[in-house]
Amino acid sequence: MAAVVAALGGELHGDEALRVSGLAPLETANSRQLSFLSNPKYQQQLQASQAGCVIVGPQMREAAIARGACIVTDQPYLYFAKLTQLWKRRRTIQVGPALHPSAVIDETAVVHPTASVGPLCVVERGARIGAGTVLKSRVTVGEDCVVGERCLLHPGVVIGADGFGFAPNDGAWEKIEQLGAVRIGNDVEIGANTCIDRGALQDTVIEDGVKLDNLVQIGHNVHIGKHSALAGCVGVAGSATIGSQCTIGGGAIVLGHLALADGVNISAATVVTRSIRKPGHYTGMFPLDENANWEKNAASLKQLHSLRERIRVLEDKLKT
Repeated sequence: MAAVVAALGGELHGDEALRVSGLAPLETANSRQLSFLSNPKYQQQLQASQAGCVIVGPQMREAAIARGACIVTDQPYLYFAKLTQLWKRRRTIQVGPALHPSAVIDETAVVHPTASVGPLCVVERGARIGAGTVLKSRVTVGEDCVVGERCLLHPGVVIGADGFGFAPNDGAWEKIEQLGAVRIGNDVEIGANTCIDRGALQDTVIEDGVKLDNLVQIGHNVHIGKHSALAGCVGVAGSATIGSQCTIGGGAIVLGHLALADGVNISAATVVTRSIRKPGHYTGMFPLDENANWEKNAASLKQLHSLRERIRVLEDKLKT
């Protein structure tokens, strides 16, 4: 444990010579594993845990010491995140070539010597991959798209497919050629099978530090600000602008041409139908209920407009 504290800081209570073999949740950890507690409401789990050592915040210091070995730190969840990074660095062995022989890289593409391109990846004409970036298997980076430094693109990611642009033409559809590209900043992580469309005229932009989960769809000409995080199955329609340090919960939808201010947090499954100009937590979900009750409530909602008008008439009568 002394080596962990030497690398990451914190206040160690207990045996400095204790050696751990892995990391585990409180409820399943054994005496050779390290765990963490970030939310005080799980204190009961702390007391019952068999973990060899537990990372806790200052408010849990006494309870943790009474249980056994612990590391006290101001931000236990952040400490745990850094510990997982330390653990992976010490366990990871780099094997195989940086550019897998099955990858297809256009001769005009620029891939930094320190970047890694995995099996069956495609890097198209004029694309650029920055220093320290890792493309896992089957990643496609379309023509003229730019991926910055130290990015991680998980399997199946597609950067720079055409945006969804069609003009009606006498009952049919005429394709609008997508002439922009995608520009991705530094330290961006993109989850498996996520797609980011190229812009129609200007580029789609993903700024530094953005985190996108699996199966996220980013439409053409979207702009996402620094350090925003979008959970799985989020959809962002074309030309929407999302500010910096925003979070969007799983399955939420942001309609096209809307703008979210910096620091906006959207709950899961919410449909954002208007621009949001100030930071805060926003939710737009109809609560789950038994189907019969849901149908009654839905029927009542249809009557709200007429009920409002009737109330206004009654209020006017009372005033006179």
